Amino acid sequence: MNKITFFALILILCIGCKNSSKSDTAMEVWLTDPVKNILFAKQSLGNITATGTVPAIEVNEKETFQTIDGYGHALTGGSAFHLYNMDAATRAALLKELFATDGNNIGISYLRVSIGASDLDDHVFSYDDLPVGQTDTAMEKFSIAEDKKWLIPVLKEILAINPDIKILGSPWSPPAWMKTNDSTKGGSLKPEYYNAYAKYFVKYIQSLKAEGINIDAITIQNEPLHPGNNPSLLMLAEQQAAFLKKSLGPAFRAAGITTKIILYDHNADRPDYPMSILADKEAAQYVDGSAFHLYAGSIDTLSKVHEAFPDKNLYFTEQWVGAPGNLPEDLKWNVKNLLIGGARNWCKNYLQWNLAANSKWEPHTPGGCTECLGAVTIDGNQVKRNPGYYNIAHASKFVRPGSVRIASTMPEGLPNVAFKSPDGKKILVVLNEAPALKSFKVLDDGKSFSIALNAGAVATLVW
Repeated sequence: MNKITFFALILILCIGCKNSSKSDTAMEVWLTDPVKNILFAKQSLGNITATGTVPAIEVNEKETFQTIDGYGHALTGGSAFHLYNMDAATRAALLKELFATDGNNIGISYLRVSIGASDLDDHVFSYDDLPVGQTDTAMEKFSIAEDKKWLIPVLKEILAINPDIKILGSPWSPPAWMKTNDSTKGGSLKPEYYNAYAKYFVKYIQSLKAEGINIDAITIQNEPLHPGNNPSLLMLAEQQAAFLKKSLGPAFRAAGITTKIILYDHNADRPDYPMSILADKEAAQYVDGSAFHLYAGSIDTLSKVHEAFPDKNLYFTEQWVGAPGNLPEDLKWNVKNLLIGGARNWCKNYLQWNLAANSKWEPHTPGGCTECLGAVTIDGNQVKRNPGYYNIAHASKFVRPGSVRIASTMPEGLPNVAFKSPDGKKILVVLNEAPALKSFKVLDDGKSFSIALNAGAVATLVW
């Protein structure tokens, strides 16, 4: 059996590299191939040149798009709980694997946290919960004590590994006393409490800063058109615009808060929601951009928002993997639609929901998500890596903050996206969505890399 046939049969991945002006050019390759049970592993590769006519992915660094902020997960209260309750040495090793970039570590560079409880906490809380009938518009009883139990200690350990990690905060609900139904679930924010709720955001950012934690951005409301979760809030576009321009934006400005304000934070089937606010100049002056999920709609819709408002940024802030998980299908769908599709449609980040749960997919609030699979499953000190881990790893390790998306062609069956990192390296993430092994070339400024991927395999190529 010759060398090419051997590699094609076991592959994994085959690669050869020819350069018109010099000898072989080094390429680093990280592969996830569910068929061969290869899980984000660096490949030791020979010099194998494809023969015959194969499709080519042409990379062009002269055509540039958005700058990348990072890749990562939601650090829910439940995720932090499981991490905090590991023994110190085991937790330190896992956090290094997740947040460092050397060796086999995957270098998560962006986290989403909840402002108050999300539905993946063990109970519902805000930072200003009061007995029925009481109010606190001056935020005199505001307290982040719940976050100090395990979220903030875990964040501090993460920051010791990566001090520059970006953190996005998203609320699931204001305090119940601010709402039309006096409940943590559903209802809307009463206009008479717009200023109080703006002060709540300011106090949150200032309180985290006092703990040494910088909140880079906030979204105004998680899934504002889904009031059926617990906690949750119905906030229509006109309500979000009014709160933003009358209270939140001016409150940030008066307090000298530089944390970015991001709109919407819901599905791609309603681009009219953020676009209607961006069209309001009084509101838009306070807005950095819009955030999306993909439980409904098409990822291509995000480019329409960019085209209409090219000076505003786009973010992809949440997508779950449903338990118990299916690596071949979850990897293919998420890499195609979110890692590749999100970046090709102007997203500056890509976050999976959520970082960690136990093998019973706990904790969650009453009425919260009962089948949200963590990127890692943590049972005591035992750790299992799930599809969400690999979906993110293929970008997070190498597409570091400050990387710029560059142009690459899209041959049939080979979705891909290319970047140039701050240190000048090129990165290409490519999926073989064809039903069989597929050979192709990567062309870049006189270099030619010859590659083959099994059906459903994903490779990150770095050169």
